[in-house]
Amino acid sequence: MSLEVTKDYLKNLEEAIENKQDSAIREMLDGLHAADISMILDQMEAEQCRYVLSLLDKQIGADIITNLEEDTQEDFLKVFNSRELAEFMDLSDSDDAADILNEQPVKVREEVLAGMQNKEKTAYIRDLLKYDEDCAGGLMAKELIRANINWTVKQTIEEIRRQTKNVDKILTVYVVDNQNALMGRISLKKIILSKDDTEIKEIYIPDIQSVQTYYDKEEVAEIMQKYDLEAIPVVNVQGKLLGRITIDDIIDVITETAEVNQQIMSGISENVEEDDNVWMLSRARLPWLLVGMLGGLIGAQFIGLFENDLKLVPAMAFFIPLITATGGNVGIQSSTIVVQALANSAGIFTSSASERLFKVFLVALINGLVISTVVFVFNIFFADIQMAIVVALALFAVVLLASFMGTITPILLDKMGINPALASGPFITTANDLLGLAVYFMVARLLFNVI
Repeated sequence: MSLEVTKDYLKNLEEAIENKQDSAIREMLDGLHAADISMILDQMEAEQCRYVLSLLDKQIGADIITNLEEDTQEDFLKVFNSRELAEFMDLSDSDDAADILNEQPVKVREEVLAGMQNKEKTAYIRDLLKYDEDCAGGLMAKELIRANINWTVKQTIEEIRRQTKNVDKILTVYVVDNQNALMGRISLKKIILSKDDTEIKEIYIPDIQSVQTYYDKEEVAEIMQKYDLEAIPVVNVQGKLLGRITIDDIIDVITETAEVNQQIMSGISENVEEDDNVWMLSRARLPWLLVGMLGGLIGAQFIGLFENDLKLVPAMAFFIPLITATGGNVGIQSSTIVVQALANSAGIFTSSASERLFKVFLVALINGLVISTVVFVFNIFFADIQMAIVVALALFAVVLLASFMGTITPILLDKMGINPALASGPFITTANDLLGLAVYFMVARLLFNVI
C-alpha cells in the first residue's frame, strides 16, 4: 500500500527540521521505503532535503536521490558539493549515477568521478556516459553476474559471491565465452541443483533475448513486454556482453511513453508537467488549439455555403451539433483502438488489412444502425418524417466514414514515421467535424432533395 502524505505530517516534519529535532525526524521517517521518503522530500525545499539526508544512512540517501522527481533532483543536487555527490554515486547503481551526472555541468561531473572511491563503478559510469539516454546503452546498468562457459558450477558460485557487493538483484547469470560474447543464460536454481564439478556448458540455456546498445528505449520496452522479461542483456554489434536493463527502468519508459501519447491525444504538443512555467504550458497547448480553431472557422464557412438552405429548413440547424459530436466521438474511439494495437504489437498486426477493415465495417454498421434508429424514432415525435429520415441517414453515413477515418489515419501516420497517437486528438476530431457536416448537407440536398 502506497504512503499517503497528509498536510499535518508535512507540517510536523518541516517544524522538526526547522527546530533541528533529529530524533523526531528519524522517528517520523523510520521504517519508510526510500521511494516513500523521496515522495515526501519532493514537496520540500532543497536545504530541508539536505538536512534530512544528513541524518540518514548513506545508502538510503543514495536510493532517495535516485527516486526524486527530475526537477526536484536537479535543485536538490545543487546544495551538495562534488565530494558529497561522489559518496552518493559510489552507492548508486551505475545507470542511475550516469543519469544523474548527465544532468550536471562537465566540471562537476569530472570532479565527482575523480572523487569516487569505487574505481570499478567509476569506469562503468564513464562508459555509460557515452550513450544517449534514450537508447539501450543509456538505459543499461553495468552491474551483472557473468560466467564463462568453460567454468564449473563451483567457480560460478564463487563469482556470484564476489559480485554480490555490486549487484543488488541477481535475476539471472549470463554465460559468455573467452571473448566475452554472450552465449546464453543459466538460472540460479539450476546452479544450486547442479554438482560443483558440472561445467556451465552442460547446463546453460543458449536461447536468450538480447538488445544492442543502439536500440531505442521504446523498442527495448516492446521486447521486454513481449517476452515477459524482468531483465534483458545488452550487447554491442560484435555480440559482446556490456550490461543489462532491468524491469524498473522499463516501467519508467512505458510510463513516460504513455504520458506523452496521452498528451498528444489531448492536443498537447510537448511533454510538460503541471508545475512547468506558464510559457511552456501555453506553448504546448496552443498549436492544436489553433488547429481546432481553424477547423471551426472552416466549418463555419462551410455551413455558410448552405445559408439559403438553412433558411428554407431552419430545423436542420438543430442537428448540426449532433452530427459533428457523433462523428468526432466515433473517430476517436476507432483511432484509439488502433493506436493501442500499434503500441502493443510493435506495429505488426496479426490480421490482414482487408480483415481489419471488414471488422471495422461490421462494427460501424451495427453502431450506425443503432444510433440512426434511436435518432429516427426520437425525431418522429419532435420533427417531421422527412427531417427524421435525413438526420438518421446522415448519422448512419457519418458513423461509417468516421470509423474508416479513425482506423486508417493512425495506420498511415505510423507508416510515415509520425506518432499515431496524433490521430486520436484534435486532428481526427476536426477532420470528422468537417466530414460530418459535408455528409449531412449532401444527404439533405442530393439524396432527398429536401432543400
